[in-house]
Amino acid sequence: MHKYFGITIIALFFQLACTNAVEKVSQDTRPTKVIHKTSKSLKKEAPKASKTKKNLFPMTTASARKFLLDYGEKNAETKGKIETKFGTIYFKLYKNTPLHRANFVFLVKAGYFDKTVFQRVVYDFIIQGGSDDSWNIAKLRNHYGKYLLAPEFKNKHRFGAMAMARQWENNPDKLSDPFEFYIVVDPNGTHHLDKEHTVFGQVTKGFDVLRKIEKVKIDSREWPIDDINLKITVY
Repeated sequence: MHKYFGITIIALFFQLACTNAVEKVSQDTRPTKVIHKTSKSLKKEAPKASKTKKNLFPMTTASARKFLLDYGEKNAETKGKIETKFGTIYFKLYKNTPLHRANFVFLVKAGYFDKTVFQRVVYDFIIQGGSDDSWNIAKLRNHYGKYLLAPEFKNKHRFGAMAMARQWENNPDKLSDPFEFYIVVDPNGTHHLDKEHTVFGQVTKGFDVLRKIEKVKIDSREWPIDDINLKITVY
């Protein structure tokens, strides 16, 4: 049966920490806001804020664009890895999505992702990371600002594609959330999302790790029962 797909915002503990999610919904069902369980990661220390000049933050969509394009010129990393308890996922970053590549590299180097998890797993669809329903992550997002990223629709949603989540409702320009990304685990790709979400990278090695993660036990809201922590490096 054909299914429609939507993107939803996962509500965190307070308003400053909205989580955008790719949602797989049945026909005639609208995306809804979901409140996830409290993660074990509440006990973790907050990742350190970037050493970039403090007066840049919080960023707006306009100021973030200027900052990130300049940052991307000085930080040219196009490869990286995601270390998890199931193994390591290696990826490349596309140069033809300069805004999204720079944003991802910036947050990786700032340590943002190191205390987040794969917070949403949908078998044969996507695994989504970059969030954690703790106060620490909410505060850090507030520090960086409520900025969004203009779309860069250059690449396809093939198996292993890395793309940014976004809100679908009240978002006619299809602006990306800067903090959450997902990886396509459907072997046939999810091409109905082409030109809906920006694909900024591609997994090159570790597809077996993707398979392990997509099979973990989840709760009724698709949050893994046991946390899957992330440690991301770019080079």
